[in-house]
Amino acid sequence: MQKTINSTEFRKMITIGARLLENNRAKVDALNVFPVPDGDTGTNMSLTMQSAVKELSACPSNAFMEVCDSVSKGALKGARGNSGVILSQILRGICSVLRECGKEFDTRTFAKAMEAGTKVAYGAVSVPKEGTILTVVRMMSESAPKIASKKKNFEDFFADVIAEGDKALAKTPELLPVLKKAGVVDSGGVGLMTIMRGFLAALTGEDVGADVQTQAEDKPQAEFGDNSDIINLDLGEIQFAYCTEFFIINLKKSTTLSDIDRLRERLMRLGDSVICIGDLEMVKVHVHTNMPGVALTYALELGELDRPKIENMLEQNRQLRAKREAEKKEMGMLSICAGQGLADIFKDLFVDRVIEGGQTMNPSASDIATAAQKINAENIFVFPNNKNIILAAEQARALVENRVIHVIPTKNVPQGFAAALEFNPEASVEENKTNMIHALDNVKAGQVTYAVRDTSMNGFSIKQGDIIGLDDKKILAKSSSVEETVLKLIAHMKEDSHQVITLYYGEDVKEEEAAAICQTIAEKYPDCDVDYHSGGQPVYYYMISLE
Repeated sequence: MQKTINSTEFRKMITIGARLLENNRAKVDALNVFPVPDGDTGTNMSLTMQSAVKELSACPSNAFMEVCDSVSKGALKGARGNSGVILSQILRGICSVLRECGKEFDTRTFAKAMEAGTKVAYGAVSVPKEGTILTVVRMMSESAPKIASKKKNFEDFFADVIAEGDKALAKTPELLPVLKKAGVVDSGGVGLMTIMRGFLAALTGEDVGADVQTQAEDKPQAEFGDNSDIINLDLGEIQFAYCTEFFIINLKKSTTLSDIDRLRERLMRLGDSVICIGDLEMVKVHVHTNMPGVALTYALELGELDRPKIENMLEQNRQLRAKREAEKKEMGMLSICAGQGLADIFKDLFVDRVIEGGQTMNPSASDIATAAQKINAENIFVFPNNKNIILAAEQARALVENRVIHVIPTKNVPQGFAAALEFNPEASVEENKTNMIHALDNVKAGQVTYAVRDTSMNGFSIKQGDIIGLDDKKILAKSSSVEETVLKLIAHMKEDSHQVITLYYGEDVKEEEAAAICQTIAEKYPDCDVDYHSGGQPVYYYMISLE
C-alpha cells in the first residue's frame, strides 16, 4: 500500500513513462487522422519526454524543487509539434505543484498537480480544441480530486484516474468530427494515456521493455548549408566567472576512488559544468566557479596538480557582447522547411537562417530558439511553414535572450515565401509584421503525396498507395497517378483571382516530369503564369502555390 511518493520514485515515474511511450511511438504515429506518411504525434511526444529524461538524468540533486525544474526545463527544450508542446505544458503545471513538496507527496497533492497541468496546458493554446489531448487531461484532472479523497493508495488512485482518461479518450471522436470520420481516437490523448500507464508501471514494477533513449537534444535540428562557427547560444549573465581545468597526477597512496567521488560532490557545490573523471592513476577536472583557488585546494588533498588553466569568462563575455552589439541589426528572418531547394529559395529571399523541419520532423522549441539566438538581430520573424510547428515557435520565445521573436503563422512553405517577400528593412517591425500576416491571405497552397493506409474521409474511399491531394484542412483529390492528382487538386483550389500557379517538386520527382506537368497546366489555364522549381522536399511529390 503505497500512500506517498518521494523524489526518487517520481524520477522513476518520468523515466518509465518516457520508456513506455517510446516503445509505443509507432502505434501512436499510426493514429494520425490524415493517411499521409508524416504522422508523427508519437514521435514528437516521445522526443519531448526523452528530453525531460535527459535533463533529469543530469540533475545531481534529489530535492523535489530541482527534480521538478529539470523535468519542466527538459520538456520545454525538447517540445516538438503541437502535441509535444502541450505535453510539455502539462508537465510544467504538474511540476509547479510537486516542486513545493518536502520529502514526498500523496494522492491529494498529485490530484492538485494534475489540475495545475490542465490549467497551464489550456493556457498555452490560443484556441483550445476539445476532442484532443486537452480533453483527456482535463477530464482526468476533474475526476482526480474525487478519486484521491477515496483512494489513498497510489496504485488504486492511478488505476482509477487512467480509467477516467480512457473514457475521455473514447469520447474524442464525438467531440472532433474529423476523428469520427477517420475512425480513430485522438493520437495525442493516446500518447498521454501511455505515459500515465508508465507512471503506474513504475510503482507496480511492471516490465515495460528496453531502456529509453535520452539523446533527443544531442543532435540539434540541422541547418541548411550552415557552416557558421558563431558561438552565441547564451550571452546572458554569467553566474560562475572562472573556467577552471587541471589534472591530478601522482595521487597519494591514501587516496581512494571514494575520495574522487567526494571531490566531484564538493566541486558541484562550488559551481557548475563539473567534470571529474579518472582513476587512481590520473583525474581530469573541469569546473565553472567563482572560487578557483578553493577547487585547486580540494584537488591538492588527493595528489599533485598538472596543467592548471583558469580563464576569466566574464571578460570573454564582455568582448563577445561588445562585438555582437556593434554588428547587431534591427530585424532578421528565420524559416523552417524540408528540402534543399526550398531552403535555397528562402536564402535568395534574404532569410538569415533556415533550419530543417516540416512534414517528417518537427523542430523543437529549443531548436528554433537556438537558431534564432544565432541571428544577430533584435527582432526575428519566424516562419514555421507548418501548422504543427507554430506552437513550438511560440514557446521558443521563452528560451531566447536579448531578442524578440515574432511568429508569423505560416502554415505552409508558399505562405513562408509570401511573408519573406514582404520584408522591408526600411519599415518598422510592426509594419513588417502586419504586411507579412496580410500576405498569407493571398496564397492558397496544396500538397500531393501518397496514402499510407486504407481509409474513408472527406468523401473519398482511399486505398493504400493512392495518390492524394490536400490543402491544410482536408483531402481534395485522389487518383492512381501523380499528374492526374495534381490537375484535380488545382481544379479544386483555383479561384478566378489566381494569376500565378507555382509547383515545387520533391526529391522523388525528376525535373522533366515537373516540366511536363507544368506544360499541361499552362495549356489548361492560359491566363495564368505557370512555373516550377526544385524543392527537394521528402514525402510530398509536389507543393503547389496559387496566388
